[in-house]
Amino acid sequence: MSRAENMNEQTMKQQAIELLEGRMSHQQMTDLLSGLHEKGETADELVGMVRAMREKEAKVTWGDTVVYAGVKFELRTPWPDRPTQGSLMCGAELRPVAGRKYEPGPPSPESIELGRVVDRGIRESGCIDMESLCIVPGEKVWGVMIDIHVLSDQGNIFDACGLAAIAALRTAVVPAERFDVGEDHRLQVNGTPIMASFTRVGGRFVLDASEEEELGGDERIHITLGDEGHVHSLQKGLKGVFTPAEFAEIFDVAQQRCVELRNLVSKV
Repeated sequence: MSRAENMNEQTMKQQAIELLEGRMSHQQMTDLLSGLHEKGETADELVGMVRAMREKEAKVTWGDTVVYAGVKFELRTPWPDRPTQGSLMCGAELRPVAGRKYEPGPPSPESIELGRVVDRGIRESGCIDMESLCIVPGEKVWGVMIDIHVLSDQGNIFDACGLAAIAALRTAVVPAERFDVGEDHRLQVNGTPIMASFTRVGGRFVLDASEEEELGGDERIHITLGDEGHVHSLQKGLKGVFTPAEFAEIFDVAQQRCVELRNLVSKV
């Protein structure tokens, strides 16, 4: 595709499906995404991408916030210091379609932070056994890539993205047959890490803040809890501090909330 060339809806849908299924080379992915970023997506291209995501990705509707997450696989050489382990990466896209505050172009600091917070919660939980991703020690392992797309940001995209990511992992199929390394099989996921985010608004921490509450907030905390209620990650955003008493209250609420959400994900 020429970087200045617009695509119709069906062409964009097919391109997006190939991307989501991992059938594009690294150069093809770079050309496609760079071209879209540089010229801006047309209405037909956006519709095509959404239809592809509906077919291939996990969708989370959180109030008026809408998020899709998909999982791609690639064969790669393991890191020298981890010859028997695969890899996990998580990236997030925040495009203008998600809200007027986002701009086209390279990944923004907000999208980078979003991807890293979700990545850390999943990675630190150990729900993906990296050893199980090894095919030939020192030579060939699976690389697992979680792609998150925010279609509408009306508040608390962190929890919505975390939920979409783990749902996508739980339903992901390793395409071993396509790569001629065995039979297709479900990705082994041991556990369901869930994120709970709080924003300080008017002197109190609010769970599941709306877009308006986030705009008026001056502190943010993201807690990812595992199946046994253990803390896998704790990320603080914006300015300010919280007291031990505030954290104790936040932690109690987070535990209750994560149990509720984990029960929902278990039905997927």
